[in-house]
Amino acid sequence: MTDATPTAQLSAAGVSIWLDDLSRERLSSGSLQKLIDEKNVVGVTTNPSIFQAAITSGSDYEAKIAELAAKGASVEETIFEITTADVADACDLFAPVAAASKGVDGRVSIEVDPRLAWDTEGTIAEAKRLYKKVDKDNVHIKIPATLEGLAAITATLAEGISVNVTLIFSLERYRAVINAFQTGLKLAKENGHDLSTIHSVASFFVSRVDSEIDKRLNAIGTEDAKALKGKAGVANARLAYQVYEELFSTERWAVLTAAGARPQRPLWASTGVKDPAYPDTLYVTELVAAGVVNTMPEKTLDATFDHGVVTGDTISGTYEEANSVLNALEGLGISYNDVVAILESEGLDKFVASWKELLADVEGALARS
Repeated sequence: MTDATPTAQLSAAGVSIWLDDLSRERLSSGSLQKLIDEKNVVGVTTNPSIFQAAITSGSDYEAKIAELAAKGASVEETIFEITTADVADACDLFAPVAAASKGVDGRVSIEVDPRLAWDTEGTIAEAKRLYKKVDKDNVHIKIPATLEGLAAITATLAEGISVNVTLIFSLERYRAVINAFQTGLKLAKENGHDLSTIHSVASFFVSRVDSEIDKRLNAIGTEDAKALKGKAGVANARLAYQVYEELFSTERWAVLTAAGARPQRPLWASTGVKDPAYPDTLYVTELVAAGVVNTMPEKTLDATFDHGVVTGDTISGTYEEANSVLNALEGLGISYNDVVAILESEGLDKFVASWKELLADVEGALARS
């Protein structure tokens, strides 16, 4: 491993590197293929904010928007056509990776309309519509891990559709997500689906936990409080991996494994550091373990490739220390349950706001076409 690049070392340690970005420019310029070839990228995640940035910057989508305007397409129809086309083309680009990994990697995620996050039936219908439109075996449909989303996750998996569960912050909710996943696979088996073809990841958000907790630690201002800054995000994710190890070693899971099921892998999301005082590879090198995914914005990927120090597994054996971090925060009066509830609400609000901005921008582009 010492002679390899840091991203190659990560891959050798069992971490799948996915890029947290997608655009028509990335596809047409060959820059995404270059990341596959040179920096060990084996998948892509998208979200409403990513598409909002892609479609509203530059001129890559002007011709397609003009074409759709001529056909009388609505704003929602235009966004649906553009985003699913990008994802389908990215799926084709990653098809060799998917084939080589038997579908574990080479995945491209597309999220349901974030305005449906509190609508179980609406999410199920949208997940099916996206899956049918993209029409690629290596697509992941992203569903937020809201309480209403849990039943939608189960129902979507039961249809044989692979799912990326997103916006997970709390360990309790993560347990519920794994339960929804395993229930979905049981139903998929009953529905006659081949479980080996159904894949899933559970996206645990990391940096945002530190952003919210550090704000509270700064308000407390004591030396004990300052000593805990920048530790909660990694601790929370490490404890999530402990939950993963626990719930994927049960008798219930053994039955599904015997039927061909593959585990739902933990995915570290929001891995770009928000505080410049922290190492820019913090949420990469401190969260290395076999069988995880790390989806990185390109800035974090570049930093990791350039100077990341990969020392092997940095999660196993850390659970007692991680628990002590969360306990110390509670001892200072910082409520874990309050923090994760706020983060879920804010995360959804940001995605809905990005989607509304995108709707407004595309509406203007259609009018000008």
